Amino acid sequence: METKSWKEIKDTVYGEKGTERRDELEREVESLTVGLMIRKARERSKLTQSELGERINKKRTFISRIENDGSNITLKTLRTIVEKGLNGRVTISIDFD
Repeated sequence: METKSWKEIKDTVYGEKGTERRDELEREVESLTVGLMIRKARERSKLTQSELGERINKKRTFISRIENDGSNITLKTLRTIVEKGLNGRVTISIDFD
């Protein structure tokens, strides 16, 4: 049995980069990554979801939703969570392929 790389699997199942289905997958992965980054930063800061929520005037359920799926987070909310809630800094880059 031939072993395939993750890239080969994505190309086969979701299409090559630049196709609509593949681009959708990439966006979903990025959204999940944002949520995971927030969760890891919160845990490194030894904060519960409730404590982080209190720092930014949001409920624990809001923090949970962001950590599990960061897809609907605005840039303003991201900055509030990271800068006010976690004492961090948001940096953004834009790539052109």
